[in-house]
Amino acid sequence: MDSSKSGESQKLYIETYGCQMNVADSEVVVSVMEDKGYVVTEDINEADIILVNTCSIRENAEQRIWGRLDVFKQIKKKKPELTIGVIGCMAERLKEKLIEEKKIVDLVVGPDAYRSLPELLKTVETGQKAINVILSKEETYADISPVRLDKNGVSAFISIMRGCNNMCSYCIVPYVRGAERSRDPQSILKEAEDLFQKGYKEITLLGQNVDSYSWKSEDNDLPTGQASGRQGKIIKFAQLLEMVAKISSALRIRFSTSHPKDMSDDVLFTMAMYSNICNHIHLPAQSGSTNVLEKMKRGYTREWYMDRIMAIKKILPDCSISTDIMTGFSGETEEDHQDTLNLMTWVNYDYSFMFKYSERPKTYAARHLKNDITEEIKSRRLTEIIELQGKLSEISKKIDLGKVFEVLVEGVSKKSTDHLFGRNSQNKVVVFPKQNYKTGDYVFVEITECTSATLIGEPIK
Repeated sequence: MDSSKSGESQKLYIETYGCQMNVADSEVVVSVMEDKGYVVTEDINEADIILVNTCSIRENAEQRIWGRLDVFKQIKKKKPELTIGVIGCMAERLKEKLIEEKKIVDLVVGPDAYRSLPELLKTVETGQKAINVILSKEETYADISPVRLDKNGVSAFISIMRGCNNMCSYCIVPYVRGAERSRDPQSILKEAEDLFQKGYKEITLLGQNVDSYSWKSEDNDLPTGQASGRQGKIIKFAQLLEMVAKISSALRIRFSTSHPKDMSDDVLFTMAMYSNICNHIHLPAQSGSTNVLEKMKRGYTREWYMDRIMAIKKILPDCSISTDIMTGFSGETEEDHQDTLNLMTWVNYDYSFMFKYSERPKTYAARHLKNDITEEIKSRRLTEIIELQGKLSEISKKIDLGKVFEVLVEGVSKKSTDHLFGRNSQNKVVVFPKQNYKTGDYVFVEITECTSATLIGEPIK
């Protein structure tokens, strides 16, 4: 074999699209590849292998990938020996179609098959195409230490589970990421402790639905309070959260994403007990209408969601709340839309991720429900949602004027090299004069100004 095709001399370039889970997955991929001698490069023009980690959650996410593949095609014309691979959710959904429609694609690998990448690349070296999109009921990559791709060395993601069992009618995630399975808590603790020892100040625990985390353990030395199983103790998310928080009070803990039907008061009380668990919860509502939620198969009503919000505000008065809002789902009426706007106002979200419903192939909604809301109506409703959220975000920031927050510095402000930026416990971005502070410092900042997106302040001793 030509030595130029050995892993030790191959340069890997990886692009990541989509959610934080994909970012964490890319770090696993890099770890797998570096273990076999591949070297990561940030210069696409010197790459021997290009991997694009993809998202399928909405149609426009996939359209971006098709556009990138067209760009890669031009690069491959100049460098025919270049290997191009599509990995992640889009790879799982489209499988062979990616190779059939884009002749430049050599490799297609699903989210549960990253360990096989080096062997698949050997197949590609022989001139063949390679595919592995087998979903697993066990794979969590728990034994792989991810290579951190972040630039600041301050914040990192830890995947605590994979897959999803919720089967929301509009969602493609269970089809491309498989069934839900939780990761051994000891491996999570080990990874978090290692990050803290390396100087990281903040970790985010990731899962499609962190509130359904569940691990049966034989270890009697784990914290008390877990439910007893027939063969050991069952570790739920509240207990995992406490275990990670106890690593050090200097290590901030965040998590994403929560599910309204599963979020328990135990999690909220755990957050209240530990000051290093950040006071922010992302609780996707999707809709404020019980009728729409039922069609979405979300597993809760408007009233249930409001109960969870009231619990958050009672137990964690200083907690900020963000959400996901989808408009234009099947059969959504103007009354349903108004229910969503009213819910947004009632909660007073700090920020929201807002989007129009995009029908995804093979989901329950695509097979059984009509995509019957016109694009014109979807766009108008989305505009109204965005405008309302802008007002709510501004109100949320103005409430913080005059307050003092502990801010973890993440880097230099994009608008001024004389200013730094970071986030407070509530996940709000704070900008302040640089002075002698640096990335990774904790700084107390008094808020003096704000925009709808940012808090602006002055450091205090």
